[in-house]
Amino acid sequence: MAPAHPRAMCPSEKVAVVVDTREQQPYSFDPARVTTARRALPAGDYSIEGYESAMAIERKSLEDFVATVISHRERFARELRVLGEYDFGCIVVEGSLEDVLAQRYRSGAHPNAVLGAALSIIVDHGVAVFFCGDRQLACRFVEGLLCRYHQRMAG
Repeated sequence: MAPAHPRAMCPSEKVAVVVDTREQQPYSFDPARVTTARRALPAGDYSIEGYESAMAIERKSLEDFVATVISHRERFARELRVLGEYDFGCIVVEGSLEDVLAQRYRSGAHPNAVLGAALSIIVDHGVAVFFCGDRQLACRFVEGLLCRYHQRMAG
């Protein structure tokens, strides 16, 4: 049996997604399933209306993820602390673990340092890191996460 398509996991009522005002390249979700509003979020780039302080997803391109975890760790630590306190907080990377290990990014950071930083985020901060291959796959994954969380909270 084939796994459910992420869009099929959304309930019949539309999920009200909040997109952070600082998100420069917001995802385009299925308008039949999701409505979006732009507002400042305490942490992350995507949340669900009414759960902005309980659930957040931080989106990162592979380049941005590498730069953030290697060169801007201290600034990112505050966001990780907030995400770690949420009911559900995670980071979605628009790149694969294979991309990291093959150093398919412009930074000179060693792949082991990038992997180590991701593992530290997961273990030390309790924030999941999902490597989703590319932007299109990451968008589908984020939509599925938002819909599933909404479904869980709805009952």
